[in-house]
Amino acid sequence: MEKKRLTLGHSPDPDDAFMFYGLNIEGGVDTNGYEFEQILKDIQTLNEMAIDEKLDITAISLAAYPTISDKYAILSSGASMGYKYGPLVVAKERFPLEELKKKLIAIPGKLTSAYLELRLLLGKELNTTVIPFDKILDAVKNGEVDAGLIIHEGQLTYSKYNLEKIVDLGEWWYEKTRLPLPLGVNAIHRKFGDEMKKISNILKESILFSLNHRDEAVKYALNFARGMDRDLADKFVGMYVNELTVDMGEKGVEACRLLLKEAYDKGLIEKLPEIDLV
Repeated sequence: MEKKRLTLGHSPDPDDAFMFYGLNIEGGVDTNGYEFEQILKDIQTLNEMAIDEKLDITAISLAAYPTISDKYAILSSGASMGYKYGPLVVAKERFPLEELKKKLIAIPGKLTSAYLELRLLLGKELNTTVIPFDKILDAVKNGEVDAGLIIHEGQLTYSKYNLEKIVDLGEWWYEKTRLPLPLGVNAIHRKFGDEMKKISNILKESILFSLNHRDEAVKYALNFARGMDRDLADKFVGMYVNELTVDMGEKGVEACRLLLKEAYDKGLIEKLPEIDLV
């Protein structure tokens, strides 16, 4: 019987690669008659592809969810949440947080959760320029911008560039709410109807498989680790693949709802969608 092919979008990063290790090896997860074609793109591109409905399942920024909530539902598994840590703003020299409002800040995309969260902290009007996430550290180091909003592995590698941390958005959010900071979530197209739960379970099983075969899964994830050795990649994976990734649960849903409500109340998003988990 021919397998049903599904497109699965995710970032070319160690944490996403780790999650889907079980789909990529012989003897991994039973895919129940489905075949997953993995599309590797940066998160801003995945957000745009989801808006155009080009993917069956994809990682998206929570910030992009209001734009696509009529077409996609959020999966309970696969979320990236920072518990007391998250995206950073870095610069060549330390300066007071308030001064960031006057600086030119490189951001990884207008639809990213990190950018939404930075505006929640500092206000709607910021002086920003969009630079691919893996080029931001160089742009800050070379003086092309005053500061950079860092996501993915840059959160652990920025010190190699002799840069200083101005703010950790995950720390700020935790002090304010005592909740994890929502960043990325996995979304599935609503066209799959009753199949959504079945597909969701396969992806959840892949995450559990990786956590239960951690050494091999980290070794596989190293193929996607820019500038990281095994220990650093393992640390990064541990930051963003954990119990909240297996199932975001009530805490995760509460964090998502609160973040979007605050963004809506401040006029940063145009509609406030319900978080209806698969």
